[in-house]
Amino acid sequence: MSGKESFWSRNFVFLMISNALLFMAFEMLMPTLPLFVESLGGSPAQIGLVTGVFMCSAILIRPFSGSLIQLMDRKYVLIIGVAICMLATGSYMFSTSLALLLVFRLVHGFGFGIASTLYATSASDELPSRRMGEGMGYFGVGETVAISVGPLIGIWMLHAAGFDGLFSTGAGILLLSLVMSAWVRRHSTRTAAEAAKERTKVRFKLFEKRVLLQSSLVLLVGVVAGGVMSFVALFAKEQGFTNAAWFFFTVAMASFLVRLVSGKIYDTKGPAYILIPAGIVLIAAIIMVATSRTELQFLIAAVLYGLSFGAIFPALQAWAISVVGEHEREDAVGSFYNFFDLGIGSGSLVLGAVAGLTSYSTMYLFSTLLIAAYLIIFVIYSVLDKKKSRNTLNV
Repeated sequence: MSGKESFWSRNFVFLMISNALLFMAFEMLMPTLPLFVESLGGSPAQIGLVTGVFMCSAILIRPFSGSLIQLMDRKYVLIIGVAICMLATGSYMFSTSLALLLVFRLVHGFGFGIASTLYATSASDELPSRRMGEGMGYFGVGETVAISVGPLIGIWMLHAAGFDGLFSTGAGILLLSLVMSAWVRRHSTRTAAEAAKERTKVRFKLFEKRVLLQSSLVLLVGVVAGGVMSFVALFAKEQGFTNAAWFFFTVAMASFLVRLVSGKIYDTKGPAYILIPAGIVLIAAIIMVATSRTELQFLIAAVLYGLSFGAIFPALQAWAISVVGEHEREDAVGSFYNFFDLGIGSGSLVLGAVAGLTSYSTMYLFSTLLIAAYLIIFVIYSVLDKKKSRNTLNV
C-alpha cells in the first residue's frame, strides 16, 4: 500500500468507522457507568476503582500486541479484541455485585487495549508514507466524533431504556464494529516462510525505546488533557456557567476541523510546523480557561483547546509510527497509547490534588508549565537533530 498516493481504500474506511464505533461504545459508558456503580451501592472511591481497573488492564495488555500478531494474523487478533469488548459490555447488565462488575471491567480493558492498538496500526498500513500525517488525522476524526456524541447517546439511552438498554445498545454498536472489522481484507508484506519464522521467535517489548520522545511528549499533553476534561465541568459550575456540555462539544468540533488540514501540514513541512504552534495555542487555551469570567470566553477557550489538541495528538502519533519499521508498529503504537493513558490518569490525580490545595484556576495555570516543558523538550530535540544532520552532511 505504501506505493499508492490515495489512502481512501475500502480497508481504510472500514477501519476508521469501526474504530469510531469502538470509541462510541466506550464513551457511552463514561458518564453513565459511575451511576451504575452507585446503583450497586458503590462509593466514590469504588467508582474510581472501576475506572482504574479498566485503564490498568488496557495498559498491561498493549505490550503483548506485537507478540499476539506473530502467533496469529493481525485481523483475527483485532476481531478477538473487539469481540471481548462486545461481550464485556453486554455482560455489565448481569453485574449483581461490585466484584462481578470489576471482573467484567478488567476483561473489557484487555479487549480495548488490543483493539485500540491494532486499529491504529492496521490503518497506518493502508497509508502512503508521504501522507501518514494526513491519513492518521482523518483516521482520528471518527474518534473525535465518538467522543463528542458518545456521552450524549449514553445519557439518552439510560433515560430511555435504563441500564439494560444502555449496555445492550453498547454491545450492538460493538457488534457492528466487529462485522466491519471482519470485512477488512487481509494483506501482508511478509511471505509465508517469513511469517512462520517470526512465529518461532515471538518477541515481547514492554516499551519501544525509539518512540520515547513522542511518548514523553504525549504523556505531558495527556496530563494536561486529564486535568482539563476531568475538572472543567466543576470549574464551570463554580464560575456559574451553564454551558459545560457545550464546552465538550466545541472542543470536539474544533478538533475535528483542524484534523482536516493539520495532517497535510505535517506531511509537507514536518512535525515542528504542527507541534510548536499548537503547543503555544494550547498554553493560550489553558490560560483562557483559567481566567474565563464569561461564557463567551469559556467557549473561545474550548475552540483554542480543540484546535491545539486536535493538531498535536495525530501529529505525534504519525511521527511515532514513522520512526519504526512496518512490523514494529504495534510496539510503537502500544507504547504511545500507554504513555497517553498514563498521562490522562495521572493528570486527574496530580492536578486534582493541586486543585484541592489551591483552586481550579490555579491548577489550570500550573498545568501550562507542563506544556512549556513539552515545548522546551521538542525545541531542544529539533536543535540537536538539525546539528546532527548538518554534521553528517559535512563528513
